[in-house]
Amino acid sequence: MVDRLEKIWMDGSLVDWDDAKVHVLTHTLHYGLGGFEGIRAYKRADGRSAVFRLREHVERLFDTTKLCLMPMPFTREQVIQACVDVLVANKLAEGYIRPMAYVGEGAMGIYVNNPTKVTVVCWKWGAYLGQEALVNGIRTKISSFARHHINIGLNKAKMMGQYTNSILAKREAKLGGYDEAILLDSQGFVSEGSGENLFVVRRGALVTPPLSSSILAGITRETIMTLAREEGIPVVEDRLTRDELYLCDEAFFTGTAAEVTPIREVDNRTIGEGKMGPITKRLQARYFDVVKGSDNTHPEWFTYYT
Repeated sequence: MVDRLEKIWMDGSLVDWDDAKVHVLTHTLHYGLGGFEGIRAYKRADGRSAVFRLREHVERLFDTTKLCLMPMPFTREQVIQACVDVLVANKLAEGYIRPMAYVGEGAMGIYVNNPTKVTVVCWKWGAYLGQEALVNGIRTKISSFARHHINIGLNKAKMMGQYTNSILAKREAKLGGYDEAILLDSQGFVSEGSGENLFVVRRGALVTPPLSSSILAGITRETIMTLAREEGIPVVEDRLTRDELYLCDEAFFTGTAAEVTPIREVDNRTIGEGKMGPITKRLQARYFDVVKGSDNTHPEWFTYYT
């Protein structure tokens, strides 16, 4: 459950938590067109709090609304400031931030010119797949649901409606006793998790599916690729078959919510030694040292608010 806080930003103003409501005729509620982001703020080792890669997330939100032909009533700078304002208003030293753009009420039907509404909410959120998962890894299942073909939707948009695909895959995996789903693309190659990008380690190299495999261009994905290269680990974007995934040395998920979560099993097949591998451990440690530790090699990634 999301703990109730004090304020939510809606269309330019901070409103009380219980007053942040939308009408039942809100167009996005019926048809699913809209965009959102998931962003984390961390309290770092020096005691200051910062939002991680805030500008990149807001840029992607605006990319999504452009792809969806949704005119934005606010500027990028205004949305960036709104993300900071909700953290400060709710006195959160660290937490999760959800900016969202959606089509408001007015006309109904597939084609409308209703106004774009924008809201930003934050809440306290720990490890997405559980703290134990960050240490011991998770069990995954290849889903019977595939990622959409590149001509079916807009795979580079973080669109609300496209997540129905993820929800079905995740529910199937959980009902089968697994922690998370892995989806293939329409050609049968490995794509991503229900809400995470995927990496494998193969003979010392880090391999991840290319953007053409119907994946979201993850900001954490790009962060890990950058850090891996700095650590001297070769990084390859290449298609992965399911059997290559079964036979890899290590595997892990990345995402704002999932952070760096090891995968210890896929379809009842143990990955590596069935625990977090050495390269995954190295990259996870580096990532956490960057986002909430004392690694200051990328000051451009942080927006400080305390």
